[in-house]
Amino acid sequence: MTRRRDHYHDPAAPPANSLVPGGSALVVDDHGRILLQRRADSGNWALPGGTMDIGETLGQCIVREVKEETGLDIEITGLLGIYTDPAHVIAYADGEVRQEFNITYLGRVVGGTITVSDESTEVRFVDPAEFDHIPIHDTVRLRLRHHAEHRNTPYLG
Repeated sequence: MTRRRDHYHDPAAPPANSLVPGGSALVVDDHGRILLQRRADSGNWALPGGTMDIGETLGQCIVREVKEETGLDIEITGLLGIYTDPAHVIAYADGEVRQEFNITYLGRVVGGTITVSDESTEVRFVDPAEFDHIPIHDTVRLRLRHHAEHRNTPYLG
């Protein structure tokens, strides 16, 4: 059962009632594959990440979340972009409707072993050639496209 539903430029989307700072990491291996997890709550493949806890920086949050969700230790190497589109809201089963607020960092693996958490059903490095054949939400596809474009500056949106 889906515990969340993403609405993206959907006129029937419920109005947002929450804004929570969070982020994700786009981590590439030596073969150009990107670290993705298949989310247990939606079935979509996504970048690992999550929301900040009080007392940590967003960078610390991302390192912690990647470790919790994938088993891998990473270091932050750059910034892909800032994604705050008010037309992307996420409706949760408890009634929260969260407006997107995601800062996506670039990172690289420095240790650990891939492990599936209770938030995912699969974790692996995915070849970009597979992206068109697996379920990925449009907002994650946007980040993957921005990475593939080898932008000189972060996306600010």
